[in-house]
Amino acid sequence: MFDQPDIQVRSPQTMPAWRRRRHGIFITRLEALANLRAFTAQPTNYYKCPLTRRAAVLILLFADRAGDLRVVLTIRSANLKNYSGQAALPGGKADTLQETPFHTARREAFEEIGLAMRDDKLPVGYEVEHLTELPTNLAMTELGVRPCVAYLKTPAPSAQNRNPDASRDLLPKLDAKEVAAVFTAPFFNFLRTHDLDPTIRRTVPGEWYKGSWHSWHESAWRMHQFFVPVTPSTVFLANTTPPTSTPTPPPTTPSRKISAPAPETTAASMPPHSTAEGAASLPGKPSQPQSQSQSQSTLQPPLPPPFYHNPPSALSQPRYRVFGMTARILVDCARVAYGEEPEFEHNSHFGDEEMIERLLAIGRLAERRREGEMLTREVMVRAAGAKI
Repeated sequence: MFDQPDIQVRSPQTMPAWRRRRHGIFITRLEALANLRAFTAQPTNYYKCPLTRRAAVLILLFADRAGDLRVVLTIRSANLKNYSGQAALPGGKADTLQETPFHTARREAFEEIGLAMRDDKLPVGYEVEHLTELPTNLAMTELGVRPCVAYLKTPAPSAQNRNPDASRDLLPKLDAKEVAAVFTAPFFNFLRTHDLDPTIRRTVPGEWYKGSWHSWHESAWRMHQFFVPVTPSTVFLANTTPPTSTPTPPPTTPSRKISAPAPETTAASMPPHSTAEGAASLPGKPSQPQSQSQSQSTLQPPLPPPFYHNPPSALSQPRYRVFGMTARILVDCARVAYGEEPEFEHNSHFGDEEMIERLLAIGRLAERRREGEMLTREVMVRAAGAKI
């Protein structure tokens, strides 16, 4: 059973205070998984999109040795045409119309990080549970991207594996053609403005979160940036053994260097719209997001192209940047899992189902993309007036 303990954890009384929540991290993990299993997204427009417009990503969660949920991310290879060097969830385009989003996400995860598509092909005792799917997001490349959430169950110690460790047993298997690195991040931290672990705050230079509001075709959207600390046990580079020491901090001011453009996501980076209509309900009792300062809440100018580019030294930095659509998806997934709102401001709705439906209604998202076709302000005005 997936809801049974799959890892030994300390009692709440012996845990650091930052890791206690409600009845302890062990209960929190089980509650988070239960909330994800219980979540049912609104009807999706994913299946109305032609094959060339369908993509899916895998939000793969697993419990670390302390019992905390972590999520698996990748750094895309510098050799790729699109979004090279950016942080991404494993995923990609659908192969056939019959392929489900979860199958697409699992197939792409197999190609990118070596995650077997069947449990009997995983190391002994490991299992992957499909927990839920989140509302479809619209990428800048006009793909419908369906986030699929899964839980990697770690087996109990056995004669075959006396010390099971998902990050050791599974994550280092990479496809260097598509992935330069695999790393993991603390899942709950995607609801917070700072690193929860005080040791990380003391020892890893840089900050965890930066965010700002920007205008996208007359709509306000929140650009989240998370700077995930990487350590020898949380990052694996392609064609190398796990590093024996943490990446070397940059010689300049850490916060300025680390916040330089770096990783993004799989299919694309898409600014969400600010309307809350049609938002999916959260399990548990949601709380209101805590407002940032007035300067942060002010609408900022459009982001310059260099923002999306990755410096050559990104893989040697002590933190990897996760931003754009990938960051938004992780925030929304954590909202569902933990039943609470983030500390920072954010777009309150989930996904872009309504926008996708309106674009389809005016004939956009066709099977073939015309040369130079872009989502201009005029297109969005037409879509806003479409009857659905």
